Amino acid sequence: MTTPSRRELANAVRFLSIDAVQQANSGHPGAPMGMADIAQVLWTDYLKHNPANPDWFNRDRFVLSNGHGSMLLYSLLHLTGYDLPIEELKNFRQLGSRTPGHPENFVTHGIETTTGPLGQGLANAVGLALAEKVLANRFNVEGHAIVDHRTWVFLGDGCLMEGISHEAASLAGTWGLNKLVAFWDDNHISIDGDVQGWFTDDTPARFEAYGWQVIRGVDGHDADAIKAAIEAALQVSDKPVLICCRTTIGFGSPGKAGKESAHGAPLGPDEIVKTREALNWTYGPFEIPESIYAGWRNPQAQAQAEADWNAALQAYAAAQPQQAEELQRRIRGELPASFAADSAAYIAKLQAEGPVVASRKASQMAIEAFAPLLPELIGGSADLAHSNLTLWKGSRSVNGTDRDANYVYYGVREFAMTAISNGLRLHGGFIPYDATFLVFSDYARNAVRMSALMGTKAIHVYTHDSIGLGEDGPTHQPIEHLAALRYIPNNDVWRPCDAVESAVAWQQAIVREEGPSCLVFSRQNLPHQARSDAQVRDIARGGYVLKDSVGTPELILIATGSEVGLAMQAAEQLGDGVRVVSMPSTDVFDRQSAEYRESVLPRAVRKRVAIEAATAEFWRQYVGLDGAVIGMHGYGASAPADQLFERFGFTTDKVVEAARQLG
Repeated sequence: MTTPSRRELANAVRFLSIDAVQQANSGHPGAPMGMADIAQVLWTDYLKHNPANPDWFNRDRFVLSNGHGSMLLYSLLHLTGYDLPIEELKNFRQLGSRTPGHPENFVTHGIETTTGPLGQGLANAVGLALAEKVLANRFNVEGHAIVDHRTWVFLGDGCLMEGISHEAASLAGTWGLNKLVAFWDDNHISIDGDVQGWFTDDTPARFEAYGWQVIRGVDGHDADAIKAAIEAALQVSDKPVLICCRTTIGFGSPGKAGKESAHGAPLGPDEIVKTREALNWTYGPFEIPESIYAGWRNPQAQAQAEADWNAALQAYAAAQPQQAEELQRRIRGELPASFAADSAAYIAKLQAEGPVVASRKASQMAIEAFAPLLPELIGGSADLAHSNLTLWKGSRSVNGTDRDANYVYYGVREFAMTAISNGLRLHGGFIPYDATFLVFSDYARNAVRMSALMGTKAIHVYTHDSIGLGEDGPTHQPIEHLAALRYIPNNDVWRPCDAVESAVAWQQAIVREEGPSCLVFSRQNLPHQARSDAQVRDIARGGYVLKDSVGTPELILIATGSEVGLAMQAAEQLGDGVRVVSMPSTDVFDRQSAEYRESVLPRAVRKRVAIEAATAEFWRQYVGLDGAVIGMHGYGASAPADQLFERFGFTTDKVVEAARQLG
């Protein structure tokens, strides 16, 4: 069997990508054609992975941040022996295939993260590399480097134009993430053409200013130059590395190479024929000879890398049995056996004590209670630690070598913070949380959406949840944000009314197996609510009867957060026929059985009033056309919180008036 050249191996990636895009009649062939030579060197010579076990913990992580070039990744997975047969490549972008238009980690084995919105892959990769660093500092001991792998990321010009790339790259340099290596596909082309008109940054100098090692001027089509650049990157021990690869989009296409026409459309039958001739590729569509497969696949070496690590893990367990047990528990994603009982005991203690605090303070109290039980809990704030109250007495910064590092100072970078949290969770071994003001969830929203799409368990903490923020005014007072977050599928939003509900919200976010949780907390103090043990248990259902009527209810008041206290006050004035429902999480409540939901909100009771200091329209689904909603219909104002609640109708008198007007 003739040994294929590196260029021939790379051409297999090019033509699988070309053929799949042509067959689908949509897709992006340009980036796979341009980056195939870089991918060939990395994947055959350096990437530590095992296609037979894509989830092997100590594998290298590979991220394609420019996810529109997904056929590059699918081709690599297929060629190197992952469970992605050629039939799936032929079904690229088709309903039900494992080769969707952008990489989806919940669809295809071997994909580390779902990329599509440009730049987020880089931020995810920073999270992956941060996870490796923190775990290595925690578990590695002399003679046992049990956590030791790299994160490799491919970037396009578009990724580097996005603001999130600045945020994430700056943090990566600050943290000294030396196991992170990025390849910049510097082809000077985006959808609108040559980027000279809109992207003239000195990118190498920019990354050097961030604290990266930059390897400039690499010919992205010269395997020897690529290999030399990677070797140089591997010698860097104190900072991340950017390898600047000058490439040609659509490399090999006589009519489209170097042009925007190669970016996001099939080459076309005639151009494909010419490209086959130009690259001397004599095989038909989706035809890969055995010699090419043999050049890409090395199952014995790939399996040996994992076997060597398993042996190292056994030696580590013999030397450090408690540490090894803890590491493996965290790798499996299992909570400590005592967490359920310990967290329930804390919640019961809170209910008995009845603290009157802001729910942001109650959140900090919950972190103080739960974090010592959960060494995998890692989190931080976007420069608002003392407002979000995310610091706790055991907080240790990740910016260093502290073995107990668990706190991330993100600076004012909400978007990157949230995407990095996703990366921390995707890596394994951590439950991440991040925090900012609720109004700034807009900056982070797309990363929250990606958390939900991937089913990634990240906890997003948002404080200063309403006009109760007060004097900072409408620029900082969230109105539509709760509804916007609730409308993200698979995203649990909690807005608790007191310290007990706040602790339950944290508990449920921690035990949730898949998907993010948004925990939304107040600036101002909130009254404690009396509850039975059964009511405390029902908080976890998302909505429950906090105060019931004498006999069959005639009116139901539904509220969340700070407005639950208002509903309780109004119920006292309205008399015995009133039920108060606290609804800390509509998402969780909506997943309950029909019988339970009917027991809380019986359809026969049509007189309903919902109260929330946020956009009113969201609550119409719970009160119907016959009910009333006391909410916001515009922006707030700058004034003390008590004046604002009076001004916008969040008073006992207004609730009573709205209820009585229902007849």
